[in-house]
Amino acid sequence: MHGLFVTGTDTEVGKTHVTCAIARGLSAQGIRVGLYKPVCSGATTDPSGQMVWDDLQRLQAALPAPVELDRICPQRFAAPLAPPVAAQAEGKAIDEDLLRTGVAAWDDAADVVLVEGVGGLLCPLTGTGTIADLAVDLGFPLLIVSPQRLGTINHTLLTVEVARHRGLSAAGIVMNRLSPEIDASAASNAAEISRLAGVPVLGEFPFRPAVGLPEDGDNVKIDWWKVITETDVRSATRDSPY
Repeated sequence: MHGLFVTGTDTEVGKTHVTCAIARGLSAQGIRVGLYKPVCSGATTDPSGQMVWDDLQRLQAALPAPVELDRICPQRFAAPLAPPVAAQAEGKAIDEDLLRTGVAAWDDAADVVLVEGVGGLLCPLTGTGTIADLAVDLGFPLLIVSPQRLGTINHTLLTVEVARHRGLSAAGIVMNRLSPEIDASAASNAAEISRLAGVPVLGEFPFRPAVGLPEDGDNVKIDWWKVITETDVRSATRDSPY
């Protein structure tokens, strides 16, 4: 199975926004796409009293056909906290095996699966493990989402450093504008990150309002299939169950 693990320099930097855009772009090419978020925390309640996870609704909507929520995210918690803390608040624990095996639900249904992480690479995922540990076990190349703002160079380089330390292969970096305003650093951030990190900056996603995101980066011209398959070839020596 081809795959891409979408991580970020932090929480709320646009991982879901970018993942949805990639899913739509690949689907438009006739490529079967699977979406997997191993765990999600932070729900709201709809008028009927049902818990709703905004990120998961957007992921569901990015697929060309309806898919049950459990297939996208089998572990969901209400509190807007790190997953192990959110699970503990409900008297539960993260199922470590399911974090890794849940992606297999897409084995016969997808040509490529996009895995969206939680927070950044060192976000706690269990009592002892992090998102980076899961990324290593799944073996998919990383796509790093970096906010287009002052300070992003440091945060992006830290993420790349963690990835390299764990032996993770990075397919590239995308910059994401989080507000309509743009500061002076935006003119040089991408070039500096690419130069210092040794990882290509593939493109920049324009600002979209947080609600709806009707076009989810459709005007960003990146050949995602090429990015995924070429990175897979470069990292083919990595041991992975997929």
